[in-house]
Amino acid sequence: MDLKQLRDKIDNVDSDILSLFKKRMELCKDVAEYKRQHAMPVFQGGREQQVIDRIKALTDDSRLENGTAALFTTIMDISKILQNRTILADSPDYDFIVPDFEGAVNIGCQGTAGANSETAARMIFGDKKITFYPTFEDVFKAVQSGELDYGVLPVHNSTAGSVDSTYDLMAKYTFYTVREVIVEINHCLAANSDIPASEVSCVYSHRQALSQCSDYLTVNGLKTADYGNTATAAEMVKNSDPAEKIAAVCSVDCAKKLGLHIIAENIADCSLNRTRFVCISRRLEVMPESDAISVMLRIPHTEGSLYRLLTKFYVNGMNIQRIENRPIRDGSFDVLFYMDFTGKLSDPAVKATLRDLNENLEYFRLLGTFREE
Repeated sequence: MDLKQLRDKIDNVDSDILSLFKKRMELCKDVAEYKRQHAMPVFQGGREQQVIDRIKALTDDSRLENGTAALFTTIMDISKILQNRTILADSPDYDFIVPDFEGAVNIGCQGTAGANSETAARMIFGDKKITFYPTFEDVFKAVQSGELDYGVLPVHNSTAGSVDSTYDLMAKYTFYTVREVIVEINHCLAANSDIPASEVSCVYSHRQALSQCSDYLTVNGLKTADYGNTATAAEMVKNSDPAEKIAAVCSVDCAKKLGLHIIAENIADCSLNRTRFVCISRRLEVMPESDAISVMLRIPHTEGSLYRLLTKFYVNGMNIQRIENRPIRDGSFDVLFYMDFTGKLSDPAVKATLRDLNENLEYFRLLGTFREE
């Protein structure tokens, strides 16, 4: 038997499998309707384990036991997803309002005038007054307390990756993402006197900015030190004694506003260097054009738990744009996952998926919506 004949036989078997799969899903629709009428939950752990144990017992090849268990676990997961669509399709909409950026009065971000956070805030709020806070946590606190209508914070850079401190604070405070904007970053090295890079004693900036410019800083043998923000680092350098010969990594605009001497421009490792910022509110606010959703969740330490989670999004046709994880910091090695995926909050499939996650995961939070850029 040649390869083509073998492949033809496989195609025939696949057709049989597909036919049986469709027949099983039709039966699952009837199960879903029964559960809906009798107010029964979709997930029933005992039944699932019975099916897996039965399938393993029927498998007469020990080498295939785990494979058949994985196959039928996936089939049951797909079944549960489709059942959730039936049972939760008529669930109530999320209670939200449309953001009023034009009417916003209290807007805040971390840093000082000239910071990239200010640039992001201006992209959303124009010339409105911006209140600057010393730390990212201060912004979260002010939003949660109602002191601020909106706060603007960095979450991800195209060169250095996630802003870990922002993600860590997301788990600590109650808020919702409302919008995202992307800022083009143009880093420079600036000092308060006209000195060459070789004479700089130390370079100060936020660790993300230092990371984004690591090639330039390393090649020039420059010592670095973390500082709260690129703009506050520049402000500190401006007020320093010129004899200290310190410098800052900051934006060109910031350096010019402060009257600093620009030693070198375009020092980022990547010429296209962008940072994504989120606008947050203490209320769930959804722009009509929002087409992506952010969530935070925790999954159990069991075999295949992440794979099974991702299956929910794949089956529902939702593209995962980003997935991050951060330690919970409770002494364990557990992590929280942060996920962005495509979808509108009003979509019945999205509502069913979110309700499913909320009801069946150890921990789940809807973080908000935004427009995919």
